[in-house]
Amino acid sequence: MKALVVDDSLTIRRIIVKTLTTIGCAAADEAADGKQAVDAVRKGGYDLILMDWNMPNMTGIEALRAIREAGNKTPVVMVTTEAEKARVIEAIKAGANDYLIKPFTPDQLAAKARNVLGAKA
Repeated sequence: MKALVVDDSLTIRRIIVKTLTTIGCAAADEAADGKQAVDAVRKGGYDLILMDWNMPNMTGIEALRAIREAGNKTPVVMVTTEAEKARVIEAIKAGANDYLIKPFTPDQLAAKARNVLGAKA
């Protein structure tokens, strides 16, 4: 499995990557904003994308919309502090497969990843 971890916080990216290795993720690329994420996804090859909402240059929700508009169906889990129900609904309508609110535990992150990946994880 190959994942893309998108967050403007290097610390959060490292925590997510470390957690992904515990569920068998062989490789994880990192992006610090939505624009970098869209560029990385264009190159392809991801089984999972974990995306923050609030980032510079392009927000996670904008990147999610751009990824879906391009026809990419890679599972996306929004990993964000945006906890309002309206935000969760907005993300799901934009094409997110699941939603995880920060702060989270490694077990919660692993469960969300397994959930969207199904039998792959």
